[in-house]
Order: sequence, then structure tokens, then C-alpha cells
Amino acid sequence: MMFFGRLFLIGLFGSFLASSTVQAQSIFDKVKKAVKNQQEEKTSDDSKKSNSDLTGISTGEMSGALKEALNIGVKEGIQKLGAEDGFFKNELVKILLPEKLRKVDATLRGIGLGSLADRGLLLLNRAAEDAVQEGAPIFANAITSMTFDDAKNILLGDSVAATNYLKGKTSEQLFTAFKPKVEGSLGKVGADKIWEQIISQYNGITNQSLETDLNSYVTQETVSGVFKMVAEKESAIRDNSVFRTTSLLKKVFGAVD
Repeated sequence: MMFFGRLFLIGLFGSFLASSTVQAQSIFDKVKKAVKNQQEEKTSDDSKKSNSDLTGISTGEMSGALKEALNIGVKEGIQKLGAEDGFFKNELVKILLPEKLRKVDATLRGIGLGSLADRGLLLLNRAAEDAVQEGAPIFANAITSMTFDDAKNILLGDSVAATNYLKGKTSEQLFTAFKPKVEGSLGKVGADKIWEQIISQYNGITNQSLETDLNSYVTQETVSGVFKMVAEKESAIRDNSVFRTTSLLKKVFGAVD
């Protein structure tokens, strides 16, 4: 009798566990389904918002707003970079020595010629500050002639999507257009002469024959510096309505806030 009683209790306990497990699984499934539905609703709402907010805004207006944002970034960026210390005292764009010349810098400092090394670095930045002042028309022409393959996706992209698009489409052309201006600026500020002196000193000390193309390096860094300033401005226009200074910027970027 006791044996059958124990079997009954074991069976009852097993049924209770099975029932609890089924109930727990049921609750879990319901929670999981609710979360999934909520996520799908949010995705659907976001998608609807992206599309409905742009209703009434033409592709031409989207492209125009993106170009306005880029042109403002170029104009303001070049104005800042072209001032004295615009490159040299701006950590975002300051031109440092290329890897090839870092050993030259270290060697000069090691023999007490740190002031010469400092002067060389300063003049690279001065050359960029001088050359960039003539860069506004070059960038403006690049922006004007550029067409957006998909203005809507760029508008709905990340905070620097338009800048990255501009960079991808025009970097090579901008480098080519800037290079002669940088070459002239290197001569104008005396950077070419002082670097001839620095390289000569280094080669004499180390018995090497080091050569470097400072013109190409400074050109690349100058163009890169402008892109960084443009990206900073684009991000500000997207994130803060205060920086939307035209009716088109307000209309288009305001639609995707």
C-alpha cells in the first residue's frame, strides 16, 4: 500500500513539474512574441517616418541641401584653416611628420638641433595654411559638378555621409588641382629650403641618401584637413538646427530630425 502511495505522489509531483514547465515555456513564448512585435512595429514606424517626412521634398531639393551643407563646410573650414595657426594649432588637422621623416626629427633632436626640427614642422603647416586659401574655388567646382547617385540614402545616412561621398568622388581631382598651389606655398614660406637643410644635415650625420616628396605629402594632408572640417560642419548641420542657415537646409534636414 505504501509503495502505491509513493508512486502516486511521484506521479503527482511529476505532473506538477511538467505543468509548471509548460506554463513557464508559455509565458516565455508570450514575452518573446511581444518583444518581437514591438521591435517590428518600431522598425515599421521608423521606415514610415523616413519616407513620410520626405514626402513633398524632391530629389533635386535633397541634392541641393547636401551641396549647400558641403559648400558651407568648405567655406568656413578654409577660412579657419587659412588663418595663421589654422593647421598648426588645430589638433584635428595639424600636419605631423610622415613616418619617413620621424627618424630625421629624432636624430636632429638627439644632437641638439631641436629648434631646426621644430622650424621644419612649423613651415609644413604654414605652407598648408597658405595653399588652402586658394582652395575654395577648387572645392566649390568639385561640389557643383558632382551628382549624387542616391541623394535620399545619403541624406538618411550617417552624420558625415555627404562628406564621405564627396571624398570618394573628388579626392583624386582635388589632389591634382591642389598640388601646384602647395608647391608654390612650400617655396613661399621657405619650407622647401629648410627641409633641404634638414635632409642635408641628416644625410651628412648618418651617411645616408634620404629623399622625400614633401609636396605630395603636404598636398594630401591639406586636402584631408579640409575634408575633416567639412565633415565637422556637416555633422553640426545634421545634429543642430541652429546651423541650418538657409531655408533649404531647414526644410530638408528638418524633415529627417
